[in-house]
Amino acid sequence: MQNLLILIPIIPLVGALLSFLSGKIDKAVSGWVATLAAFLSFFLVCYFFTGLEGGSVIFKQTLFDWISINDFATSTKQVVQFGLRLDALSMLMCLIITGIGTLIHLYSIGYMAVDPSRPRFFAYLNLFLFFMLLLVLGSNLLMLFIGWEGVGLCSYLLIGFWYKKTDYAKAGRKAFIVNRIGDAAFLIGIFLLFYAVGSIDFLDLAKFFEANKAVSVASIVALCLFIGATGKSAQIPLFVWLPDAMAGPTPVSALIHAATMVTAGLYLMARTHFIFEQAPQVASIIVVVAILTSFIAALTALVQNDIKKVLAYSTVSQLGFMFMAAAAGAYWVAIFHVVTHAFFKACLFLCAGSVIHGCHHEQDMRQMGGLASKMPITFVTYLVATVAISGIFPLSGYQSKHAILGALEHSGFSHWIYYLAMFTAFLTAFYMTRSLIMTFFGKYKGHAHPHESPLTMTIPLIVLACLSVIGGFYLQDRLPEFLSKILNSKTHEHESIFASLLHSWTGLSGIFLAFIMYKFYPAMPEKISTMFSYLHRIFDNKFYFDEVYHLCVVTPLEKIGNFCWKVIDVGFIDSAVNGTGSVVEVTGEISRFFQSGQTRTYCLGILFSTVVVILLCFVF
Repeated sequence: MQNLLILIPIIPLVGALLSFLSGKIDKAVSGWVATLAAFLSFFLVCYFFTGLEGGSVIFKQTLFDWISINDFATSTKQVVQFGLRLDALSMLMCLIITGIGTLIHLYSIGYMAVDPSRPRFFAYLNLFLFFMLLLVLGSNLLMLFIGWEGVGLCSYLLIGFWYKKTDYAKAGRKAFIVNRIGDAAFLIGIFLLFYAVGSIDFLDLAKFFEANKAVSVASIVALCLFIGATGKSAQIPLFVWLPDAMAGPTPVSALIHAATMVTAGLYLMARTHFIFEQAPQVASIIVVVAILTSFIAALTALVQNDIKKVLAYSTVSQLGFMFMAAAAGAYWVAIFHVVTHAFFKACLFLCAGSVIHGCHHEQDMRQMGGLASKMPITFVTYLVATVAISGIFPLSGYQSKHAILGALEHSGFSHWIYYLAMFTAFLTAFYMTRSLIMTFFGKYKGHAHPHESPLTMTIPLIVLACLSVIGGFYLQDRLPEFLSKILNSKTHEHESIFASLLHSWTGLSGIFLAFIMYKFYPAMPEKISTMFSYLHRIFDNKFYFDEVYHLCVVTPLEKIGNFCWKVIDVGFIDSAVNGTGSVVEVTGEISRFFQSGQTRTYCLGILFSTVVVILLCFVF
């Protein structure tokens, strides 16, 4: 059975090729081929799931020895294998990647129905599944890194999918470059681990760090891995790429930038939790970065009018909650929120795509309104997902977010982190309800003729909305037990319905305030914006992070580049090369005069030389 493990990532890889080639014959077929490949991979993951007992590692497949290094000092050989492993953690991630991936592929058939480049789009989607599965199935850090870079490549290709629009191409380039900063730190961490431990296999690393409780490189390695995670999972200061990533087609935002790729940083930390557990100083850095990211992204989302930008900053904020749980040592809680977030955020993004599709590519919520009656399925599913992300019992967002807040409360971190996280949860409910009201309530303000999306788009919405309702309730007891042999996890005590509703006060109050301001007193937001215009300007300009980057990073690099180009390259290197050629040319002309092959020239030279020698003899 374990010999079939390689088929889980290989099927989408083959699907990428077939969907692209089939699109050359019939473009409509490419989407179905890609969706079938995603479904077959999901089916195979479910087949393995039936044989996974108690979360232990029972499936491992080594394909070949990849890198072999001889240590001449000890006469030993260190080998990095190209191998896969499947345990409870990677199984859970595979179920999310292939399950939600299949739904998004199906949705994309309707969303991209008239796009002439859809065979290329579906090939990229399948290729992304291949690399993402390789990331979570890799048996060592280098295998994980291959998948890590692969999904970065696919993200670049899909964000800039409509590359003929310059801004979209720039957004893809920005995502690619910003992530390279984190990836450089990630590589340094891998090298340090290989130097200190002699292996980068996850099982070997776990045994080493469990046997050695005070490893000297633990803190620096943990910091390097965290920097890598901040790039991929969009934490301060490397989060600036994700909002711009909304340039790509909306299904890309749902799959890559909500449900899977951006959670790779959390997966990395959970997979190497034994390293972070020996680095408490790094945990303090992580929780500060996470709470600031979550809070700043929530404030920015308050004033966004592009429906996809609201969800983008919401994703950044929710990723901050996941990192807070990881910093508190509750890795299973972080993964729990990864799962529930995949349900409701994928649903929200796909609902946004349905709205954009129905409103003929309009994304400004100020040009929407009144869509509840025109797009009832999209409205109901968006409503359900909004209540879920707001953390209202009994929907899935409540269980995972309440578990995060509980972990923070008992973590030993400063109380201000807990209270700020509570306030951020309130802001989440507020800005999400704001987006719901501006999009679906009131009168329609646009000029298009909105319509409900086709079944290929609405069926995934219904499935994801159902998962947003029951997913957290179903997993809150089963997930800790499932992950118990991989992560330290324990089931929380069950609360009464009254206590759960009481603990939903942050979300309920945010929803209530948003309805008052945007439904019953619609003039109030404008008055508040005018009253606090300086704050509104800061929020609207995203706290000027892009401007700071441009001033402190982009401009200096441009000046350094111009100096290297104009002074060093053109002024020095080119001048040296061209000068060498000019010297050769001049000396050649001179020597050609003397080496003419004519007897009279040589006689004249001899005579001249003789005269010079005689004169020198008289002088000296």
